[in-house]
Amino acid sequence: MEMFKTISKALKVREIRGKMIFTLLMLVVFRIGSNIPVPGIKRTTLAQMFTGENMGLFELFNLFSGGSFSNFTVFALSITPYITASIIIQLLTIAFPYFERLAKEGMEGRKKMAQITRYLTVVLALVQGLGMTVGLFRKAVVTQSWFMFIVITLILTAGTTFLMWLGEQINEHGIGNGISLIIFGGIVSRIPSGVVGLWNKYNDGGLTIVTLLIFIALGILVIVGVIEIQQGTRRIPVQYAKRVVGRKMYGGQSTHIPLKVNQAGVIPIIFALSILQFPITIMYFFPGTAFYSFCQKYLSPGGSPGVWVYAVLNILLIIFFNYFYTAVTFNPMEVAQNMKANGGFIPGIRPGKATVEYLSKVMSRLSIVGALFLAVIATLPTIISQYSSLDIRFGGTSLLIAVGVALDTMRQIENQMVMRNYQGFLK
Repeated sequence: MEMFKTISKALKVREIRGKMIFTLLMLVVFRIGSNIPVPGIKRTTLAQMFTGENMGLFELFNLFSGGSFSNFTVFALSITPYITASIIIQLLTIAFPYFERLAKEGMEGRKKMAQITRYLTVVLALVQGLGMTVGLFRKAVVTQSWFMFIVITLILTAGTTFLMWLGEQINEHGIGNGISLIIFGGIVSRIPSGVVGLWNKYNDGGLTIVTLLIFIALGILVIVGVIEIQQGTRRIPVQYAKRVVGRKMYGGQSTHIPLKVNQAGVIPIIFALSILQFPITIMYFFPGTAFYSFCQKYLSPGGSPGVWVYAVLNILLIIFFNYFYTAVTFNPMEVAQNMKANGGFIPGIRPGKATVEYLSKVMSRLSIVGALFLAVIATLPTIISQYSSLDIRFGGTSLLIAVGVALDTMRQIENQMVMRNYQGFLK
């Protein structure tokens, strides 16, 4: 109830109401574009491709696109090339001094990195679009000519570029993270069809009431668990020493540093899925080859034993990106230096190197808890689907992303309200 009260109060503030309406309209534009088909595609052939066992492989792409991939619309590539480009740029900040210097140059540096990310996104979208057109969707193309392949590739690239621009507009004029909200919109749009599919399966006798109840209970547990982990924090106490400047005394108060259990949010899940998509995309350039058969059998979630290889890689990548993203966003040395410069210290810990080591140790312990939780929730549905009639291979990931993005968006709305002296509901 507190959540709805906060939203109700937010709608009464003209500025916040305008941002919320703008964000909603941009998501409507996204959903409209998700239903505009790419020209020159045989729909009957396309429908045959997305039936039976193939869906185990194609659902990975469908997750981010909100069904646009299986319908091969202008947004079939979704925003995944942008996510992959962001991963590459962030990795380059560690490997190359030029990008590291840009990351430390403040606003101007971030603008330059954003520009490079946009260019890389277009390049990756061209490569991924061409691979899907020439490889995966080739038999669905009406005219088998390179001119048509290039036209379809350009349309798909333009769709991704437009979504990238749409996300940036939400960041600038709306509320929430634009890219995350686009993924969120795609996931939420599939909920009605998913519910109908489960109900039809239950009516046809393919799903027992016990299995259905287990599925519902699992979904509730995942949602509750994600909320608890996302909201969980470790408060590091900080004491500021008293000091006299002129005739005034400063400091002496106590505060704390809130370290989140899951500092990276849903970013590790999104990054891991983007990396796992890469070899599957490349294999479509080489249909009928040994490389194609290897990827389909060992690296795709629809293969055997590929489903288990995929699950293990998913866990390892989530843990890696959780640590990586946490290291990028939280710098213990910088925090320790800022505290020391302002006369602050952690009780019982010496300022300087000891504080850096303490903060690193605490953050490392918190990160492993958050990473393991994300990995288990993202992988558990895959394991369950192997031993039951429930096809929820990507259900856990969808819930993680949807709940995580919803919490982040509500936190931004709450921050806007707190600035206007309203009490939030996220304690």
